[in-house]
Amino acid sequence: MPTIAVDKAALFKALEREYTTKEFDELCFEFGIELDEDTSESKKPEDQAQPPQLKIEIPANRYDMLCFEGIAMNLRVFLEKQKLPSWKLSPPKFGQLETLTIKPETEQIRRYCSGVILRGIEFTQERYDSFIALQDKLHQNLARQRTLVSIGTHDLDTIKGPFTYEALPPEQIEFIPLNQTKKMNGRELMEFYEKDKHLGRYLHIIRDSPVYPVIYDANRTVLSLPPIINGDHSKITLNTKNVFIEITALDKTKVEIVNHMLVAMFGPYAESIEAINIVSDHNNESRQAPDLEPRKMQAEIDYLNQVTGLNMSPEEIARYLERMGFSVAPSSTDKSLLDVSVPINRADVLHQADIMEDFAIAYGFNKLPRVYPNKSAAVAAPLPMNKLSDIVRFEAATAGWNEVMPLILCSHDENFAWLNRKDDGKTAIKLANPKTAEYQIVRTSLLPGLLKTINSNRHHAVPIKIFEVSEVGFIDLSQERKTRNERHFAAAIMGKTSGFEQVHGLLDRVMQMLKSAFITSEEGLKNTELEGYWIEELDGRCRSGSSALSQLTGTDPTFLKGHSAAIKLNIGGKNHTIGVFGILHPSVLHKFELPYPVSTLEINLEVFL
Repeated sequence: MPTIAVDKAALFKALEREYTTKEFDELCFEFGIELDEDTSESKKPEDQAQPPQLKIEIPANRYDMLCFEGIAMNLRVFLEKQKLPSWKLSPPKFGQLETLTIKPETEQIRRYCSGVILRGIEFTQERYDSFIALQDKLHQNLARQRTLVSIGTHDLDTIKGPFTYEALPPEQIEFIPLNQTKKMNGRELMEFYEKDKHLGRYLHIIRDSPVYPVIYDANRTVLSLPPIINGDHSKITLNTKNVFIEITALDKTKVEIVNHMLVAMFGPYAESIEAINIVSDHNNESRQAPDLEPRKMQAEIDYLNQVTGLNMSPEEIARYLERMGFSVAPSSTDKSLLDVSVPINRADVLHQADIMEDFAIAYGFNKLPRVYPNKSAAVAAPLPMNKLSDIVRFEAATAGWNEVMPLILCSHDENFAWLNRKDDGKTAIKLANPKTAEYQIVRTSLLPGLLKTINSNRHHAVPIKIFEVSEVGFIDLSQERKTRNERHFAAAIMGKTSGFEQVHGLLDRVMQMLKSAFITSEEGLKNTELEGYWIEELDGRCRSGSSALSQLTGTDPTFLKGHSAAIKLNIGGKNHTIGVFGILHPSVLHKFELPYPVSTLEINLEVFL
C-alpha cells in the first residue's frame, strides 16, 4: 500500500482539531486507513530537521487519497464537517472549447488521450508540491510506472490551441526538454536521459518504437513527449494561473480515472473547471472530457442490512453513506432499492458490495453486532486432500527430507523425452503460446521439478534428499474444463550410493501413516477384501502413452531395468496402481546433468480419499 506523508499541523488545521497520536491512529483505523508513523515522536535527525509529518498508509485502490487534499477532504466528510464537493464544468471563458485532435498514427503506440483545463488556479508552494507529488503517485500506482497512463501539465497562457496528439519518427520531434537549455530530437533525448536516475527507467516504454507520441499546440510548439518528459516552454510555476492538463494512455478507463482524480483534488483551488473537446481522426468521433457527472448505482436495502447485521431504515443508511461521500435517495421505482450516486473521486466503487463495505465503515466495524451465522458454515476446516497432504509432508520432513516447491510448468522434453517417456498427445495440457520453451506444458509428473532442483543444488554435500506434495495436470475430456488435477507425493535422493533403500523406507513410513498395511502381491490379487499395498517389479521396457501413474503396464524406462517397482494398493475392494519408485536410468541422469545415482518415489494421493 502507498504511504503518503502529510504535514501534521496543516492536516489537523484542516480537520479543525488537534489530535494525539493515539486519537488520530484510531480515526485512521475507523476510516480504513493506517497511521504508519508520526515523525514528531521520531528521534531520527532527518525527521527532527523538518516540520512534523504524519505518514499514512492508503489502500492501493483509493487513488483519491494519494495527496494531502484527498486525505483532508475525505476525513472531513467522514467527520461530517463538510459535504463532498460537487464538481461542475464551467462554460469556456472565450466562448469555445479548446480542442485536442488525436491523429490516427497514435494507434501504433499510445492511442488514448484526455485532458482538462483548470482556470484561475491559486498555487502556493505547498499546493504546487502536492500537485507534482500526486502526479508522481498516480504514475507509480494506477499508471504502473507510466506504462498505462502518463500526465502532462502546462501553463495554458504560454501555448495556443487547438492542440494535436500525434505519433512521429523520433528524428522529426525537436524541442527543449523540461529544465534544459538545448534543443534535442527524440533520439538525442533518449541518449541524454539514458543514465538519468529519475527518467531513465521510463525510456524503454517507447524507445524501440518506430514512432514516438508527441503533443503540439497550434504553433507546432511541443508540449510533451509522453510518457517521458514535458517541454520546457510550457512548464508550470507558482505564478501559473491557467493549467492545461493532457493525459495519454493505453487504457480507456484509466485515462479518465486519472483525469477525475486531478480534477477532484485540485479543482477546488481553481475558479473554474473547463472541458476539452477531444476529436479522434481515426474513427471520426468527438467527445468532451472530463465527464464530471456521478455514476448511478443501486443497492438493495435488505442486502446492506443483512450483511452488516443491522436493521436500518433507508434514511439512516443514506446518512451513513453520505459520510463516505455518496449521495443516496430511495428508488422511485422500487422501495427495496436505494439510488446511489458515486462521485468521480471514488473509482474504487464497482459493485453493491463496495457500497455495503462503506456503509459498515461509516457505522463502525467495532459497533457491528456480533452474531454466530446460522445460514452458512462458520467453522473453518481444511479440505480433506489438504489435510492428507499435510500428514504426508509432516512425515517426510520428520524423516529428514527437505520440501521443495518447483513450478507447475515445464518444458515438453523435461516431462517426456528426458524421462525416456513418450507423449501420446492425449495426456499433457499444452500452453497455446508459451513465452519460453521452458514453460510449454503443465507437468504430468513431479519428477522433472525434483530433478531440476537437485541439479541447481548439486554443489551441496550429498546425499541430497528432497520431496514435494503438489498438483500435476492431465487432459480429461469427461470434465467440464476438459482437464483435471491430481495431488501427488514425490521424493528423490542423490548420493554416492543409489539410496534405493531410503526411498523404499520412506514409502513404507508414509503408507504406515496413511493406515495402509503391507501385503504380498499374491494376497492382494487373490483377496480383494484384504486392504493394503504391495510392490511389483517393473522390467524397464519402453512404454508409450500417458505418464499417469495409474496406467503403468509393467514397464517404465525412466528407471534401470530390474531396479524399479510399481506400487499397488487394494482399497475399497479395488486394486489400484498408485505409484512407482526405483533407481533412475543413466540416460535420465545425463539429461538432467546429475553426477551421482538418484532414486525417486512418486505416488498418487487421490485414491486415499
